Amino acid sequence: MAQCLGQLAHSVSQYFNAEHAVDRTERFYKIELLIRSRECVSFASLLEALEVSPATLKRDIQYLRERMDAPIEYDPAANGYRFGQQWRGRQHELPGVWFSEKELHALLTMHQMLSSLDEEGILSRHLQPMFDKLTGMLGVDAAEAAALTQRIKLISTARRRVVSACFETVGSAVVKRQRLSIGYRSRGQGGQLRRRQVSPQRLVHYRNTWYLDAWCHESEGLRRFALDAMDGVELLVERAKAVPLKHLEAELDQGYGIFAAAQVQQAQLVFSAEAAAWVSKEEWHPAQRSEWLADGRWRLELPYADATELLMDLLRHAGQVEVQGPAALRTAYAKRLRAAAAALSD
Repeated sequence: MAQCLGQLAHSVSQYFNAEHAVDRTERFYKIELLIRSRECVSFASLLEALEVSPATLKRDIQYLRERMDAPIEYDPAANGYRFGQQWRGRQHELPGVWFSEKELHALLTMHQMLSSLDEEGILSRHLQPMFDKLTGMLGVDAAEAAALTQRIKLISTARRRVVSACFETVGSAVVKRQRLSIGYRSRGQGGQLRRRQVSPQRLVHYRNTWYLDAWCHESEGLRRFALDAMDGVELLVERAKAVPLKHLEAELDQGYGIFAAAQVQQAQLVFSAEAAAWVSKEEWHPAQRSEWLADGRWRLELPYADATELLMDLLRHAGQVEVQGPAALRTAYAKRLRAAAAALSD
């Protein structure tokens, strides 16, 4: 995922660098620094320091005056630019945290990707003012900013919606390290609503929905709760029980998929040569082991704690994957294939 985001940010930067060969935000900072340090700087000195055309420098100074409220004035007597009288002897700073142009592109790209995941604007609503400032620092107008975001698109299907109030309450509990009282409809218990008190540990986004990893005080153990199955979430005043991250990862991240179980098994899979060309480039689990076979097939071994999601993904490769073990997984996979074939013949 991190590699994918890096490639996206790099692509966006390349696009904008074709339009703006020099980092504009860096030029703004240099203009500000030169005037502050020298008190008065000639147009020629600015051109030499920035290595830009006269037209570009004029646009930069105009932008700093009009959009950044920089009190830059031209002094005919000194034949140079200085801060206005009200700023003489005082330090003037351009507003905001300063980033390079490439960093701004990456942040705006991340904002667009977040918006694609943030269906109801739960997070974007709070972050939008900050990203408006970043757009201003980039030196583009609203239309140009919109054009940038339109070049980044995430497509996802079968989204499971989370109520915004629920997400915000759970998110606050994670950050503040406070306990939650939640009503939860467990799919394994016929959707019966039960109240639980939990200590939130982290939020997880997986396959188009959000989960909460938490310590359940009823079962005295770590559990993973789907936010869309919560009903009636209440933030409590009690401090959350702290669980070391390594322990959390060992308990909940050891097997394939989002479901956790006490016992982890190793799945042995062999993909056909046709499927191997694509599947061999995928990471199904960080602890997976794989090898190419002499006939062009690809053998994959990975840990799984619950077969539910693994079976779903194996069915996507039906006819092109052989489940060699364990026997229980092989039997369950065969049962699913027979049920699918029977449904087609009805």
